[in-house]
Amino acid sequence: MLTRIKPVLGILAAILLLPALAGAEGMIYTKDGVALGGTDPVAYFEVGEPVQGSADHSHAWRGTLWHFANAEHRDRFAAEPEAYAPQYGGWCAWAAARGYAAKTVPDAWKIVDGKLYLNFNQTIQRRWERNIERYISAADEHWPDIF
Repeated sequence: MLTRIKPVLGILAAILLLPALAGAEGMIYTKDGVALGGTDPVAYFEVGEPVQGSADHSHAWRGTLWHFANAEHRDRFAAEPEAYAPQYGGWCAWAAARGYAAKTVPDAWKIVDGKLYLNFNQTIQRRWERNIERYISAADEHWPDIF
């Protein structure tokens, strides 16, 4: 029975992810054509929580449009995008550790060793937090081959 369920789950996951795979050849998670669905990546570091960005303060990086809450955040990102951009292009860190890409939500996040990681939802976030070091190591290994 389980052997029949696994392929169905894989196909279902692929179908759910297809719309998001369009951004930057699938490397940056986009929603509505904007990285991270418009959430300001700098805000995680500077404010300590997710903040919705604005098209008034946008910047293109790696072929994807990013939104920021203010011009200062935009300028910080433009000067040092690798310092603020989430790991795995903003895709789910837990899923990357398992070898696939999954969308993320702004509220499932953590900064570890100065790097931003996002996850699919709060439940997955808690699962990921049980062994962050192991999951990051596995995701780092899988990430280059996921797409």
